[in-house]
Amino acid sequence: MLELIKAGGFVMWPLLLCSVLAVAIIGERLVALRRARVAPPGAAATAREWVTRGDITPEQLRTLEEGSALGQVLAVGLVNRRHSRAVVREAIEDAGRHVASELDRYLDALGTIAAIAPFLGLLGTVLGMIRMFSGLGEAGVGNPAVLATGIAQALTTTATGLGIAIPSLIFYRYLRSRVNTLLADMEREAVRLVEILKGEREAG
Repeated sequence: MLELIKAGGFVMWPLLLCSVLAVAIIGERLVALRRARVAPPGAAATAREWVTRGDITPEQLRTLEEGSALGQVLAVGLVNRRHSRAVVREAIEDAGRHVASELDRYLDALGTIAAIAPFLGLLGTVLGMIRMFSGLGEAGVGNPAVLATGIAQALTTTATGLGIAIPSLIFYRYLRSRVNTLLADMEREAVRLVEILKGEREAG
């Protein structure tokens, strides 16, 4: 690894930083976006059961809210259940926007890493070519070490940039898709709860 960093020049350091950040973000988001943590199936069923029984206590709401992101949204709806449909829906939408912001955390940074890594690799390529031609101007074409050093820097940074960008982009798309799926599921459960609260739908 140290030999690769030396061969790629100083551009390898920001590339190395990008790779560390990408791995950290991917690992953190894979854990944070688990369905069991964001939208467990039992949360919506529990909220509907409470509505059916009609005995909703502050302790139950606190437990629901602290259990998952979906629980936060449903708890807001239950807190405002005695208000009009418009008020309940607006409160749920406000909570949903906050939850969506939490689910999207760090994804823009991961997308930025996927976008800039190839350009950092290209920068290293250009610097390697400049180094090669500068060395040729000073030492002439009879010194193959000059050519080897410049080409090594160019190829190393290009390969490193692509090696970081490709998996970062793959995971960015995957995690973005997971967020969209979770938000769609949460929206469906929230709308269902509103309809049940207002007597437009059976809890079952």
